[in-house]
Amino acid sequence: MIIDALRKSRLSSLIKEKATELGFFACGISRAMQLTEEEERMEAWLEKGMNGEMSYLERNREKRYNPSLLVEGAQSVITVLYNYKPTETLAEKDNFKISTYAYGKDYHRVIKKKLNQLVTFIEQNSGSHNHRVFVDSAPVLDRAWAHRSGLGFIGKNTCLINRKGGSWFFIGHIIIDLELEYEQKKPEKNFCGSCTLCIEACPTGALKPFELDARKCISYLTIEYKGEIPVEFQGKFKNWIFGCDICQQVCPWNKGAVPHDEPLFEPSEELKNMRKNDWLALDVNGFNNIFQGSAVKRAGFNNLKRNILFVDE
Repeated sequence: MIIDALRKSRLSSLIKEKATELGFFACGISRAMQLTEEEERMEAWLEKGMNGEMSYLERNREKRYNPSLLVEGAQSVITVLYNYKPTETLAEKDNFKISTYAYGKDYHRVIKKKLNQLVTFIEQNSGSHNHRVFVDSAPVLDRAWAHRSGLGFIGKNTCLINRKGGSWFFIGHIIIDLELEYEQKKPEKNFCGSCTLCIEACPTGALKPFELDARKCISYLTIEYKGEIPVEFQGKFKNWIFGCDICQQVCPWNKGAVPHDEPLFEPSEELKNMRKNDWLALDVNGFNNIFQGSAVKRAGFNNLKRNILFVDE
């Protein structure tokens, strides 16, 4: 849908204001277009086999680079960031570690609900539109669209880094057949400088500047990988049993990051009380009770137990 410049500008401002009202840290809008440069980088990465067993990254590749194949008549990509930096971290003494993004309820549901509220607002102000909402789902290059929407730069740890808030963010999108006002400035260039803290801190050597070899990444090995964890990684997981936050923890851009204010992301008392012996004794019923509605369910009980036993050896 094409609207006049003044209305585009006003509606775009209203969308960003509503996004803030809904709790999003930032919102940016970019023109829906072919991601040519990103396609070249992604294809080169896949060619090296660095996606490991994540075969879904090899499917629907055309859609990943062209939003009009996901939403007919796509004009705009509205991208939002939602803060998940924890207000407190789980106890480390006599304990295993899980990535902070999985402390509370599954972020997919939390953010999708808010994005659908944002869509309702947009349609109340501009009529019905062909659209889809995405939260780490479907073939969408999340960081690429966030970068193009002016929400940050891609760091050496391959995370999207926002200069005001760091990298503790979930990324969500609305792809819609509505023409809006797009960010005027060029996407931010890299601001890592000569810093290599993330690369030096990675215990498995998964990182090179701006390139992640998923096959060596603790997050991949504890969540996506379904086989027996290769013995070469024995003693290198630093007590991480679901995901890993190391490359974000050491990043200087996260020093000033402010904790989230989303109650649904807070860990339960049961999770906060877990210690190594509790993890080792965890059974299916306990797993389902503690992680009901959690992203940890993605790994599944058997893989989580595999991780626990591997780290505990």
